[in-house]
Amino acid sequence: MRMFFQRIRCLMICCPCAQQTDHSFSSAQITLPISSYTFTSFPVPSASPIPGVFPQTSPKSPPPPGSSLIPDFGPVWAAAHARAKKLISGWSLEQKVATTTGVGWMGGRCVGNIPAVADFPGLCLEDSPLGVRDTDFVTAFPTGLSAATTWQRSLIRARGLAMGQEFKGKGVHVALGPMMNMGRIAQGGRNWEGFGADPFLSGEAAYETILGLQEGGVQACAKHYINNEQEHFRTQESSDVDDRTEHEIYFHPFLRSVQAGVASVMCSYNQVNRTYACENDRTLNQLLKGEAGFQGYVMSDWGAHHSTLAAVAGLDMSMPGDITFSSHTSWWGANLTAFVQNGTIDERRVDDMAERILASWYLLEQDKNYPQVSFNAFFMNDPATNEHVDVQADHFKVVREIGAAGTVLLKNSGGALPLKKPKSIAIIGNDAGPSSRGPNGYSDRGGDDGILAMGWGSGTTQFPYLISPLEAIQGRARQDSSGSQISWFLNNWDLAGAASTVIEQDVALVFVNADSGEDYITVDGNEGDRKNLTLWENADALINAVAGSNPNTIVIAHSVGPAIIEPWIENPNVTAVLWAGLPGQEAGNSIMDVLYGDVNPSGRLPYTIAKQPSDYGAQLITGGTGNEILRIPYTEGLNIDYRHFDANNIDPRFEFGFGLSYTTFSYASLHVSAISQADRTSTALEAAWAAGKPSPAVEGGTTALWLHRPAFEVTFTIHNTGPVDGTEIAQLYVHFPSGAGEPPSVLRGFVDVAVPRGASKQAKITLSRYDLSVWDVQAQGWVKPSGAITFSVGTSSRDFRLKGTVPL
Repeated sequence: MRMFFQRIRCLMICCPCAQQTDHSFSSAQITLPISSYTFTSFPVPSASPIPGVFPQTSPKSPPPPGSSLIPDFGPVWAAAHARAKKLISGWSLEQKVATTTGVGWMGGRCVGNIPAVADFPGLCLEDSPLGVRDTDFVTAFPTGLSAATTWQRSLIRARGLAMGQEFKGKGVHVALGPMMNMGRIAQGGRNWEGFGADPFLSGEAAYETILGLQEGGVQACAKHYINNEQEHFRTQESSDVDDRTEHEIYFHPFLRSVQAGVASVMCSYNQVNRTYACENDRTLNQLLKGEAGFQGYVMSDWGAHHSTLAAVAGLDMSMPGDITFSSHTSWWGANLTAFVQNGTIDERRVDDMAERILASWYLLEQDKNYPQVSFNAFFMNDPATNEHVDVQADHFKVVREIGAAGTVLLKNSGGALPLKKPKSIAIIGNDAGPSSRGPNGYSDRGGDDGILAMGWGSGTTQFPYLISPLEAIQGRARQDSSGSQISWFLNNWDLAGAASTVIEQDVALVFVNADSGEDYITVDGNEGDRKNLTLWENADALINAVAGSNPNTIVIAHSVGPAIIEPWIENPNVTAVLWAGLPGQEAGNSIMDVLYGDVNPSGRLPYTIAKQPSDYGAQLITGGTGNEILRIPYTEGLNIDYRHFDANNIDPRFEFGFGLSYTTFSYASLHVSAISQADRTSTALEAAWAAGKPSPAVEGGTTALWLHRPAFEVTFTIHNTGPVDGTEIAQLYVHFPSGAGEPPSVLRGFVDVAVPRGASKQAKITLSRYDLSVWDVQAQGWVKPSGAITFSVGTSSRDFRLKGTVPL
């Protein structure tokens, strides 16, 4: 394996402005110079399988959720590349270029389309991360954030598999998801598409989602690579990130995506350290294809392609293919052909681009009886191009289950929940009912009216139906033997009317929400990102008005992320709070299951809920005009979300990982030990790591088996000490030595354990050498810091029940 530094090429013109660190603007950009670029391809995987540790497999046969097995997709990647290389060997330059260039906006039936070339039928690329967009008879799944809030790998995998089956059933080759940006900004418009504000949690959710999607037969696309953390000025901002922070925080979910065998990666709109993400040699060639050994292809986000020479920097596919939508011009196509013919770009690089695209097609076996595209993303009701193929199967079941499992119980005074056959229930708030326009009345869900079950933008899908809480609770109330009297008031602004409705009712259920989305739609002055962190539609005043008239007020919030709830959270008449996320089409049924105790809540926060917006370490950066580039310095470094709160001794309202249950759990019997290895494949590397030497800077070094295989096993016992069955989410946080420069606690493991009341179960979490390493910027490798590494096991990032030391 060649040393990685041998591949590093400087493709950027130096610019004095590159050293700026304030929130200033500049019209200067670092670009690729016109020159002559040779090309040497990256190697295909060559590591040998290890039974019981690193088994050879394919995307259609992944290991089970939560397995300690590390799937070896190397042989199937190698075979797919060999087939792709053979296919294109007889193609002309123009044919190879056509494989890399989309047909243009609205040039085909999908949101993105690669044309047919010879015997290759082309590709259909389609949104979104929560279901097939722009068509009918599909499932509207819970958002990525709601799935991550379950902290249950089996449910995250099941969601991925069901979505994969639906994408394939509609004839889509490439599903444009999952999305795994980090939620660095609490107000970030698209945070709900991702998996939360911690790289480990996000990485595990991305890994399971991709394994599920590709088992279902569709190519997954990991996005948005990288540092696309706010919507404001997303196409004209530079995320200025240091190398260590990039590796340990933002790159990690993409690394896990590569380990899951992801077929494609989408580069983002923004610049990274003053170079556009879609022509960034450092992030595309060096990190993704070099360090991580990514074997698939990189596509641009729609319109994020900025030059023909982006091919040299690592971009493989231009989407949607035209420079601006419907312009009938392209950076590639004839321009890429000309750059090869005049010697600027090596034709071997175009071969590599086409090979990567076709290899991913072969990897998923899409050359074998794959369904034809059966819909038209641009003209959904066109009878000639929409065949109305129903792919929903029984996927509503996993939607309902995730919606309930992804609900977090934040407060429960005096056992207010679950409901115990109340004789009278008042249902309050616009979020409780259906939208006056129906579930799809706002284009791309760009409006907040009625039950909120997803945000807005390209990360959405059409609801086949949408169950509101009002509908579900009325149905459930009829099942109680004595019945319940139901009243409701859905106007958030008539506080007197809401207050009078709840008088003398056994319980008042107040439904509120907070929405956000993508920047091409503005809702109530929110241009994608949220203007602030308050709940929407007069929610705080509504809650206090109801609580002033009813001593048993229960708040249910459907929210895209954290919100400031200080105006009412300590009100003694607010007896319970459920944070219900964005649960998809079964929203009402999911929350009804939790309210009535049919499901014991086990969701845990995937972010911190602060007491005030300024408590968050990173804030939304606004401003910018014309062609200026907005500078966004990531000065918080490793301290995002709970890490910032811990490092600065800030008390949150509810910490990362927090969530209550209708039962209680105790922890005991902690044991930690090194895992013995029967094989000797990497003894020297492991010994060097133990001695404090950095991992080698070689291609594929960051995803190397020896670095990621389980090295230590932590076991402990969880006892259900409460009155009902329940699922506990045990979390492991590592504490690095003080000289390592790490936050006080970093999540490195979690496991869901279902425990019947009165019973005990043993839980197990493994740690790898990678989990116990930090990024050494000078050595460009992963290193074990000097000193003792300790850890804590508990119920959240601040509630630790057991403590131990890793036996290094």
